[in-house]
Amino acid sequence: MTFKELGVSEPLLKAINDMGFENPMPVQEKVIPHLLNEDNDVIALAQTGTGKTAAFGLPVLQRINSHDEEPQALIIAPTRELCLQIAGDLADFSKYIDNVTVLPVYGGSSIESQIRALKRGVQIIVATPGRLIDLINRGVAKLNNVHTVILDEADEMLNMGFQDSINEILEHVPAQRKMLLFSATMPPEIAKIAKKYMHDPVEYVVGTRNEGAANVKHVYYLVNARDKYLALKRIADDNPDIYAIIFCRTRRDTQEIADELIRDGYNADALHGDMSQQQRDIVMKKFHDRVIRLLVATDVAARGIDVDDLTHVINFGLPEDTAVYTHRSGRTGRAGKTGVSIAIIHTREKGRLKEIERIIGKKFERKEVPTPAHIIEKQLYHLADKIERVEVDVDEMDKYTPGVIKKLGWLSSEDLIKRVLSLEFKRLLDYYKDAPSIDVIDDKPAKDKRKGENAGNGKPLTDKDKDRRTADKGMERVYVNVGKRDGFYAGNLIDMLNHTIAGQRVDVGRIDLLPAYTLFDVKKRDAKKVVSALKGTDFMGKRLYSEVAEPDKDYARTSNRRSREASEPNEDPFGQFKRKKGKKSGRR
Repeated sequence: MTFKELGVSEPLLKAINDMGFENPMPVQEKVIPHLLNEDNDVIALAQTGTGKTAAFGLPVLQRINSHDEEPQALIIAPTRELCLQIAGDLADFSKYIDNVTVLPVYGGSSIESQIRALKRGVQIIVATPGRLIDLINRGVAKLNNVHTVILDEADEMLNMGFQDSINEILEHVPAQRKMLLFSATMPPEIAKIAKKYMHDPVEYVVGTRNEGAANVKHVYYLVNARDKYLALKRIADDNPDIYAIIFCRTRRDTQEIADELIRDGYNADALHGDMSQQQRDIVMKKFHDRVIRLLVATDVAARGIDVDDLTHVINFGLPEDTAVYTHRSGRTGRAGKTGVSIAIIHTREKGRLKEIERIIGKKFERKEVPTPAHIIEKQLYHLADKIERVEVDVDEMDKYTPGVIKKLGWLSSEDLIKRVLSLEFKRLLDYYKDAPSIDVIDDKPAKDKRKGENAGNGKPLTDKDKDRRTADKGMERVYVNVGKRDGFYAGNLIDMLNHTIAGQRVDVGRIDLLPAYTLFDVKKRDAKKVVSALKGTDFMGKRLYSEVAEPDKDYARTSNRRSREASEPNEDPFGQFKRKKGKKSGRR
């Protein structure tokens, strides 16, 4: 089947040929002929990335009367990003059609410029519900000549609370019009809209109702709640070419996880509703340009992201609504490519996982969190592959290689390779040295595989161990029972002290970060205040214990015991610095 055989006109054929469209996708084969030749309405159930915009955009453009400057087609989308994407695609499709104007109408942009454009005349309006209602109420957006109405991502609009807005908009559109409803899922509310506003609708289903995208592999990792962030980093490190969206439930989690990734050296950023539109636009441009490889986003903020080559979608916790998971996973495996949808869960989320499996009709594959050895090997081979494939400008390099060869000529090829790899991966090697397994096995934490002192194995403390517990002159050494394995670093310590200690700033000296615990210096006058402030504080689901350090005490053994005594991790792994509940101190 070709687009010409579907009945698409020559100007549109020429435009989509310029865009590289060759053969229609399944949803296009079903919807385009119907919209061009049939009178009844259409409900199309199809996932994100299946070619929906062309499915409704091409026939809508073909049915537009370019001599009539009144709005003839109305497309309603849930977000500004999707609104702009649709308008941009329609502009590309119509490049060889004269006098057709497509106007995107959305909040966050000048309403005056949109009013001026409407007064000049437009044939197609692509709008978010709120701004369109505003323009209707001002008497500027006149919809009495609209013959086609399209609701794109209708289920997401309902999830965002736009049902009343949709009802209000449809009251201003002629009763005799063609209506199209595109949705990834079919909740009961969609059926109610169809029954009230659509005329004898025909339903086209690409795949199965509520089914995830066919090219997506579904994987989950089971860890303790406090280890979710560590698992996320290992997944990213194990996929050197990762290009992913990480979905979080709340704006707070989104920003904090993005901040942690940035501090740990990843090309990451956040996208959520607390950001200004200008900030969101900057982040999206960097993500499209691949300056950012990990985009941490809320579901609402991610609507309308138009990227066809995501390698992964990562669920930092499962959504309550299966339709939301379907939307998330549909962002990868698009345009004929394969993708992976990952869920990082703890034991209390296993029931939710099984419910999603039942509804989408797909099984999640349980995987072990990548081990440090596997990550390092993967990264080394990735670098070797890049070196092997790099294009060398021989003429340019010949200017500089003699001096470099003279400098390094005494090294054997094996020594040179080892030094290059060590230079590239020192941080990674240091970080993963003696790192433990963090998988939950049979719903219990994996056995601690640390060696030596960090395992609390009762061996005599060495002089080095004792030196680590000894404060510098004029300082007091403080112990706290969190370390690198908990995702705790110097920045977390400073931030925690700033949040928990009122009054003057605490000066922190030498910091020793170990896998199971941390030792740090503060002024002697501040030691008791710091210990009191830290004791009972919550860090990423773990209750903290702190004391003034004793040189002869085995803090590895103490830390392991404290970990076992810690309260059950909360579901908000970044709900940092919360005080435990207990008796009131009597102070105000």
